[in-house]
Amino acid sequence: MRFTRRALLALPPLTLLALRAPVAAAQVSPRQRAPGDTDWLHYANDLASTRYAALDQINAANFDSLEVAWRFRTDSLGARPDYQLEATPLVVNGVIYSTAGSRRDVVALDAATGELLWIHREDEGERARKAPRQLSGRGVSYWTDGTEERLLYVTIGYRLIALDPRTGQRVPGFGSDGVVDLKTEFDQDIDLIESDVGLNSTPLVAKDTVVVGAAHTAGNVPKTRDNVRGYVRGYDARTGRRKWIFHTIPRPGEFGYDTWLDGTAAIGNAGMWCQISADPALNLAYLGIELPTGDVGGQYRRGPGLFGESIVAVDLDSGERKWHYQLVHHGLWDYDIPCAAMLLDVPVGGRTRQLLAQPTKQGFLYVLDRATGKPIWPIPERKVPKGDVPGEWYAPTQPIPSRPAAYDVQGVGDDDLIDFTPELRAKALAVAKNYRRGPLFTPASMFDREGTWGTLTAPNLTGGTNWPGGGADPETGVVYVYSKTVADVMSELPNDDPKRSDFAVINVRGMPDAPRRGEHTYGALTVEGLPLLKPPYGRITAIDLRRGAHLWQVAHGETPDTVRNHPKLKGLTIPKTGRSGNVGPLVTKTLVICGEPGVFTLPDGRRGAMLCAYDKASGEQKGAVYMPAGQTGAPMTYMLDHRQYIVIAIGGGAYSSELVAFRLPAA
Repeated sequence: MRFTRRALLALPPLTLLALRAPVAAAQVSPRQRAPGDTDWLHYANDLASTRYAALDQINAANFDSLEVAWRFRTDSLGARPDYQLEATPLVVNGVIYSTAGSRRDVVALDAATGELLWIHREDEGERARKAPRQLSGRGVSYWTDGTEERLLYVTIGYRLIALDPRTGQRVPGFGSDGVVDLKTEFDQDIDLIESDVGLNSTPLVAKDTVVVGAAHTAGNVPKTRDNVRGYVRGYDARTGRRKWIFHTIPRPGEFGYDTWLDGTAAIGNAGMWCQISADPALNLAYLGIELPTGDVGGQYRRGPGLFGESIVAVDLDSGERKWHYQLVHHGLWDYDIPCAAMLLDVPVGGRTRQLLAQPTKQGFLYVLDRATGKPIWPIPERKVPKGDVPGEWYAPTQPIPSRPAAYDVQGVGDDDLIDFTPELRAKALAVAKNYRRGPLFTPASMFDREGTWGTLTAPNLTGGTNWPGGGADPETGVVYVYSKTVADVMSELPNDDPKRSDFAVINVRGMPDAPRRGEHTYGALTVEGLPLLKPPYGRITAIDLRRGAHLWQVAHGETPDTVRNHPKLKGLTIPKTGRSGNVGPLVTKTLVICGEPGVFTLPDGRRGAMLCAYDKASGEQKGAVYMPAGQTGAPMTYMLDHRQYIVIAIGGGAYSSELVAFRLPAA
């Protein structure tokens, strides 16, 4: 259903609830562009996923003066509030477009005032209620050939919709009445209601091709190894016709099939749930492929298993594989590729190179030549530990970049444990003795109630870096990436419940009779309520791609109240610890801008989070502005009528989601 603001206000409630057919929509009037007005046309502003805008009206000298220009609450969008709005809006000619709310509606807002211009809603019934990827999603994509325009997004029920940006109406000539059912033409037979496939990310729109990935139920105890396969497809942006499909799990005779020692007949997943980058000049899209089933158990997929945890460059027109690079062989850590790679042209070793820089959950930035897939600096294969899970196949080596250095903690050693006081340090060492430990890529181990209870790992299963990805300055060749420092336990047990999973051995994520030794209970990776690992818990790292070296690293996020007010730390001076979460930066001409992922108590008693600005060259914090909740979607910026705006999605806890726009006070 599509409603304009005027139509919504005119309809009585019962009529609105009963509507199931399209209604007429007033056309959004084109805005007269002022000199210097800018758009934000892609999820990360450009197809290179830099999240960069060369704007500096908002700068270090005035950032603290920012005020709220407008806010858009999402409470009425859907049957229940959404607390995790992950969208980054687009701005096209003075109009904001975004998904929002628990039903994943699409809204058009006046970019100067936040006024609702139109809303588009799809009621998918049981199909949406059964879907694995719920809520508001990460936004919409925009396509134009200079004459026609359309917005494209993927619904909760896994349908690709094309809308007219002026009206919010479906585009009749696209698919069937503006809809492509993504559960069809999938090269596999799946249930249109029950099948485990969906998507939160925005489709990639490059040239005249729309590239759509696939995501599945999150978690590390898969119900079945023969799940839906997450194939990637390209569609014609004008007609919705399928142009190509890329089999992320190769079929017999296809490239990569021989890396599966037991074949691929009964293996699923290997989707692409992250955002996508593209280089139109090379005519390539860069796909970040996740793990095949299961995320931390590979008994039924022996071998390296292409294209799991690989970057695959495909032709935009045909979907043909041009090159691939596997970041993790036979992954057992859920270190799937979480975000879009950043594409930059940077002088390296005396000549300009076409770079692809991929942040990862494991805390490495893998830097490749985006035309060939060859590493810019050596990435040698290094021996890694072997585990003890029955029937598991272990890759003997993993690719370890020589440059840049890791930007977060990898593995759990004594030096990584909390050390605020000698007492806390001793207790941390006692906790760690209950588990196996080792460097990055130390695999899960079998749970032994009388011995070790599994393997301590860092980063944990969500990173490192996750879906928001990084930002980059294409003028200087510097990448900025947020990461979090959190430990996890990876332990395995024989599966005694075939209804839970058809895996013989499953990952232990919790147990009703968890063992206890001394003060420590299995899986509770805290010491007196404090995180087991020492801070920073969240950090931003600047990496110079000209040299493959770190420029600076800072803790991002104020110290949590639970640390600041902890009785064991009374009288101690605790440096800013940063906060763990999933946030991504915005990069402008002079600043790196990023919101905190959680709230704390300000000196004036308010609870909230800060939108922080750092100097791009030094990492020094130059300003911060209050937000009533933490960042949930990566920020964006634009110029409109001679004024720069920053828009960010916030929410979490008891605070339901909203978009907040900041600008400087009027002169």
